[in-house]
Amino acid sequence: MYDYLRYNVENGIATLTLNRPDVYNAFNEAMISELNDALQAVGDDDSVYSLLLTGAGDGFCTGADVSTMPDWTAQSKEEYARFLREVQRVIRGIRDLAKPSVAAINGPAVGAGCDFALACDVRYIASDAYLSEGFVNVGLVPGDGGAWLLPKLIGESRAREYLLTGKEIHPDEAVDVGLVSRSCDDVVGTAREFAQEVTDRPATAIRHTNRLVGHGTSLAEHCELATEYQWECINDPEHKEAVAAAREDRDPEFDR
Repeated sequence: MYDYLRYNVENGIATLTLNRPDVYNAFNEAMISELNDALQAVGDDDSVYSLLLTGAGDGFCTGADVSTMPDWTAQSKEEYARFLREVQRVIRGIRDLAKPSVAAINGPAVGAGCDFALACDVRYIASDAYLSEGFVNVGLVPGDGGAWLLPKLIGESRAREYLLTGKEIHPDEAVDVGLVSRSCDDVVGTAREFAQEVTDRPATAIRHTNRLVGHGTSLAEHCELATEYQWECINDPEHKEAVAAAREDRDPEFDR
């Protein structure tokens, strides 16, 4: 279906694999267009309950493939803004999914590739992988959302340390600062286990819980939103089945 992505749905999990392994999955404009299309498909597909994002080969994503990009200084500001907004749309598309997303960081995740991982709800990292914002090292700012995402995940001071130096964040440090949940050898398998675990739970409750985490509102607004979401859950058939199964000491059977 795509030239630069592999897209597969199995057991309610959509696995999206960035597929330019010869360049550590650095993206060209076509891959960005395909990513945005695939993320729309994930959101629209009722058979999908969670998203797993990873990379083919030895890399997660090393940002933009500069060898395929035009000389932006020879283009207009509007042309560059159009391109950057499409990259930003990938970040927003991941971030805005109500369905849980998990990044299996199987190799270097650099620049916008780092931000693709940060936009996911949960992250696991391979023992030989690393993350890096890296933009300042090439005289750029994190223009696709990293300077917004990273402080929310680990706090302003530590985030500035990484953003202002572009230093690599290796697995042990990423775990220590709470940037990833775990470092592991079988990172895709571990991410899939998480995706399956949330997929097997009541979908409405999972999606609304996911929306509540990190919601940019006051506590009072958060509680009002939680009330609305909880009422939807109360009236959801999967909630009723989950309660019945708990009372009867059996596994729930959801109609899927």
